[in-house]
Amino acid sequence: MAWSPLLLTLGALCTGSWAQAGLTQPASVFRTLGQRVTISWTGSSNNIGGYYVSWYQQLPGKAPRLLTYESSKRPPGVPDRFSGSKSGNSASLTSSVHAEDDTDYYCFSWADGLKVCTVL
Repeated sequence: MAWSPLLLTLGALCTGSWAQAGLTQPASVFRTLGQRVTISWTGSSNNIGGYYVSWYQQLPGKAPRLLTYESSKRPPGVPDRFSGSKSGNSASLTSSVHAEDDTDYYCFSWADGLKVCTVL
């Protein structure tokens, strides 16, 4: 069986600028099928450090699917290969890579009382 590389592209979304909220992320993540991948989102005590985060997956043409909430809880029906975590001012989503995982990932948090998000 040939291993297919996957490229998870990262970008920004939502009204306003997450960069103004002091949030940073890598430009892309590249892994092959079966490997573990961690997507991280780093901010400050005014956003990620002071609030829960939620992670969503959005397949093309479909509504976003909640993967984790309250930083590390997983709703029913989400495969246990997905896990969320938060440490200090950083939040992460970790998973083993499946072919269907080559899509957009959203991380939501609050910043000084305003909701901010990014698409990963």
